[in-house]
Amino acid sequence: MSKSIDQIFISAKQWLLSWLTGAPDWVIQVASSLINIFTLLAVFLTLFALMSVLERKILGRIQNRYGPNRVGPFGLLQPVADGIKMLIKEDIVPARADKIVHFLAPILIAAAAVLALGVIPYGRNMTPFTIDGGILFFFAVGSTTELAVFMAGWGSNNKFSMLGAMRAIAQMISYELPLIITVLPVVMVVGSLNPDAIVAAQNGYALGLVPRWFVFTPWGATAFILFFVSGLVESNRTPFDVPEGESEIVAGHMTEYSGFKYATFFMAEYIGMFAITGLAATLFLGGWHSPMRALEFLPSYVWFFAKLSALLFVYIWLRGTLPRTRVDQIMNFAWKFMLPMAFTCVIAAAVWHYAGRGLRGWLWSLVVIAIVYTALSILLDARRKFAPRTYRFAE
Repeated sequence: MSKSIDQIFISAKQWLLSWLTGAPDWVIQVASSLINIFTLLAVFLTLFALMSVLERKILGRIQNRYGPNRVGPFGLLQPVADGIKMLIKEDIVPARADKIVHFLAPILIAAAAVLALGVIPYGRNMTPFTIDGGILFFFAVGSTTELAVFMAGWGSNNKFSMLGAMRAIAQMISYELPLIITVLPVVMVVGSLNPDAIVAAQNGYALGLVPRWFVFTPWGATAFILFFVSGLVESNRTPFDVPEGESEIVAGHMTEYSGFKYATFFMAEYIGMFAITGLAATLFLGGWHSPMRALEFLPSYVWFFAKLSALLFVYIWLRGTLPRTRVDQIMNFAWKFMLPMAFTCVIAAAVWHYAGRGLRGWLWSLVVIAIVYTALSILLDARRKFAPRTYRFAE
């Protein structure tokens, strides 16, 4: 792999900063941070626009219909048309709404989503802001989403918005616990909260063939699935989009929003989805590392965005496949299954580590997970709790 191609963006940044040679250090640091911020915004806003049209086209294929195909070649300019429409639509604010809180809610939720992107390694030496406690920062910033959702519901002065906000907060808090706990095994094994250190710990190949990604261990595979499902809920994606279920509760906490404010909520949802999937790739899928030694000639950032794209495609696939779940099913699943399995991953990772991280540890961790999963499957068997339904039809 050519080092110049792999580090092309780093070289470009250094070239831009070379124009400030002789300036005070604080000026160079501010300029470096601004370059990182504008690059992040440019990349992920472009990805948001592309994702919005690709999702509609993929869902169209799944449902045997056409997606957007009128605006621009192959409908690729549809996001531009949607953006213009949102900009020129009237911003309607309820007369009795708390106008300041109503205005700040979409800004806060978008800012939290963008800040979470800043600590993810997108390639070799391509972490925008390297923080020793990067994982902690990610979840600290992400937890402000609940506050923004509450602000949207409360500031709207609408019972439907408030009820939708309460449902959203209950759901997000319930799944934030397994989301954070499934990260603990990785942090324990690596011994660091730094995303770069976590990616570095997954370098190399077992037996010269299998990548040393944590997803290839029993505890890592289980934690990855739990993390992925929790990420679906945190992103309000199908089948867990109950707060925004139009058939149940209008548009949830966004009921009283229109125009560009509504578009900001929509954008924040997608950027939060990019952040969650990016962190999943970092924690369990080796980050920017190649899956095969023979493919290491490709730039590191190509591998990261390939993994990100694969996870995003699964998000879309699930949306076009699964029906929406009931809110009681979502909450039962979180507290009775997800949370115990998340703690099991912590124990299994400890067993794997103290058994030597070899085949013996691999097997013992698999036994721990299998025992707990089997016990939960028996205890939570829903078929024993409900009488069989009898359907009667008029003749």
